[in-house]
Amino acid sequence: MTSKVLSQIDKDGNATVALNRPDVHNALDPEMGVQLITTLKALEANPKVRAVVIIGQGDSFCAGADIGHMRKSANFSKKQNYEAALAQAQIFQIIYALKKPTVACVHGAVRGGGVGIVAACDIAIGSSDATFRLSEVRLGIAPVMISPYVVTAIGERQARRYFLTGETFDAAEAFRVGLLHDIVEPGELTARIGNVLAELYCGGPKAIVFAKQQIAKVAHASVGPETVIETARTIAEIRATPEAQEGLGAFLEKRSAAWVAPVSATKKKKKR
Repeated sequence: MTSKVLSQIDKDGNATVALNRPDVHNALDPEMGVQLITTLKALEANPKVRAVVIIGQGDSFCAGADIGHMRKSANFSKKQNYEAALAQAQIFQIIYALKKPTVACVHGAVRGGGVGIVAACDIAIGSSDATFRLSEVRLGIAPVMISPYVVTAIGERQARRYFLTGETFDAAEAFRVGLLHDIVEPGELTARIGNVLAELYCGGPKAIVFAKQQIAKVAHASVGPETVIETARTIAEIRATPEAQEGLGAFLEKRSAAWVAPVSATKKKKKR
């Protein structure tokens, strides 16, 4: 049986996770959700992995919830509906909280839960052909499970429009409202993702984890005396780590830090 989620890790530690139901535009069904969660947990635990890129096979990134499963859920008991919803909700939380940088490589149709995946990733790069829709209200439901991540990405004001209208918007609008960080032509998407990964790898792996955790802590916190104390305590702890000592030493000695891949001989020649 074909796996609904594919993954591979290259020699540089780049992990690619592919949603693999192209015949239904990578719609999320329970089995796919379980496979995605299992895959992401394994990659998070793998010390060789430096970043995770999420892509969609075929013409679309992700069409959101699987219509066939939604049809079956109409006959679920309240308990069965809750358990199914909880399982799917965990997908977005795991992506959001993963202790590795996550990058959404977005193309084609992105609907409902697909928008949630994009919003939950740390970085989202889209091709100019991508289109987005939060169409839940048109099905008589609401985008509840993805709401924490989408509202964080695009803000309450934009969410009020797109959650309520269920209208389609293009990549330019997704960029304008903050869902995408960058837009490129379809043929340039892979190269742009490579550039982003190269930038990520200039930072210390543990420092990136700290940075992600800090954003989550302060994003919706009030700023007061306790915030000053907490941030001072946190940075004091980070500065004492071996990674921070290596980073500072490299800066003062005008060399690359240990975690930065050396420039190949070919690239050195080109620079000359």
